[in-house]
Amino acid sequence: MKANKPMRAVVLTSFGGPEGLSVSEIAEPAGPGADDVLISTAAAAVNPVDLQTRAGLHAAHSAFRPPMVLGWDVAGTVTAVGDRVTRFRPGDRVVAMSAQMATGRGTYAGTVALPADIVAPAPESVELTDAAGLPLAGLAAAQALDALALPAGATLLVTGAVGAAGGFAVQLAKLRGWTVVAQVRSTRDADEARTLGADQVVDEAGVPPATVDGLLETAGLPGAIGAVRDGGRAVSIVPTRVPAAERGIGVAVSYVEQDGPRLAELVARVDSRELRLRTAKRLGFEDAGEAHRLLAAGGVRGKLLLLP
Repeated sequence: MKANKPMRAVVLTSFGGPEGLSVSEIAEPAGPGADDVLISTAAAAVNPVDLQTRAGLHAAHSAFRPPMVLGWDVAGTVTAVGDRVTRFRPGDRVVAMSAQMATGRGTYAGTVALPADIVAPAPESVELTDAAGLPLAGLAAAQALDALALPAGATLLVTGAVGAAGGFAVQLAKLRGWTVVAQVRSTRDADEARTLGADQVVDEAGVPPATVDGLLETAGLPGAIGAVRDGGRAVSIVPTRVPAAERGIGVAVSYVEQDGPRLAELVARVDSRELRLRTAKRLGFEDAGEAHRLLAAGGVRGKLLLLP
């Protein structure tokens, strides 16, 4: 039997701090399963869920333990496809989100094997590395806006409006015909929020009570529900700090889900210049620990990308 080729990957050796991340050579996937594609990684994005997984916060809900490869977002080039895959072929540029806690298929690796149905063609209008910043944050924003189900012309408050998911939410909400109030933590973020399309920018104390139709909560600020009118809607993507229901407001939590076709719709928005990607910094695999420290420190505007 032919031995699997080695590849470079960022491996979590133990739950804890960023020092538990190190670059190692591990076996490359043997080849795609019948419904999978094999992707040569151009970049993997760093997300808050990676920091939580690294710290062991999700250990009770996942069967996977160190040593393990983290990462949900990937952009790269298809190198092989399974027997039942017809949508992709070797050489295609693609993006995908892998729910690593559930699948065990982390993306901080030189090669990733993923089911073809969660993969989408990469945007043609941006660098392939930058495209790695789209899947998780873009899908989280789009799916949360779906859950809100506000009518055209509604007013939406987005907290964390210049963060990764919040920034996509502002842009996508405008495309739905909603008026967007962007809540930011610093005045230096006001211009960025307006560039993303926000109609109004406020700080954490700046929204009058009961004045907006809906709330998309991305920043862990459950008190923001006070800005929602009686009988309005609130959706949070921060499951540990969900707003308490009050005044007839419907409250829901939106958990991001893998969705190749929906991701392809977001890619089309990027190529039509309706959706802007923001890259904060590109780092090598050997700097994964530093990327985690930067994200944990806050203030990152755009995605931190890890390149093999």
